[in-house]
Amino acid sequence: MKKVLLSAVALLAFGFANAQEEEAKTFGFAKGDMFVEGNINFSTVKEDLGNGFEDTANSFNFNPKAGYFLTDKIALGVELGVGSSKLEESSPGGSDESTSNNFGAGVFARYYFLDLGQRFKTYTEAGLGFGSRKWETNGVETQKDSNFGLGIDLGIQYFVTPKMAINFGLADVLSFQSGKSEFPGGGETKTTELNGNFNVFNNFFSAAQFGLTYKF
Repeated sequence: MKKVLLSAVALLAFGFANAQEEEAKTFGFAKGDMFVEGNINFSTVKEDLGNGFEDTANSFNFNPKAGYFLTDKIALGVELGVGSSKLEESSPGGSDESTSNNFGAGVFARYYFLDLGQRFKTYTEAGLGFGSRKWETNGVETQKDSNFGLGIDLGIQYFVTPKMAINFGLADVLSFQSGKSEFPGGGETKTTELNGNFNVFNNFFSAAQFGLTYKF
């Protein structure tokens, strides 16, 4: 009887250990997995300046991504970015409306380098892309921007379920951008920008972007 009980206990312990091991495998990625993720940002600000003066600002941005895992730690993918903004300035003498629309696309490579428990996964990501933006005031085009950039970022994902995770895009470690602005009158300006943020432990969440990741 004692041997039977010991055997049953051993079997249960073995089954529990296997279950724990299998559960650990479900949180995270494997070779051949695919994922989609995205961030949505929007805001509305209304300011009453008094004496009939009023400003209203609206903005919206959507940044979807899709990736494929070459190994259980390395993924390649593509991303898009679309957005718009509008500023309405009202006064007793009339109103003005300024709008902008932007579009961007790019590619990225992501490397998962550290697991913080079963559900937290940390990664670094290198990407490059291009973008464009058009500005209008009262329906008349006033400026057209175009830019090219590359950067290296850090991020953390928390798996709520084996298929879905909350994504925290953290501080940019290194970024480079080259841009050009064109004006209807023929004027043109060019900018080049290089940023390094190596003391990241002081400002991990200074500009964090939150989104959802779905694995399939």
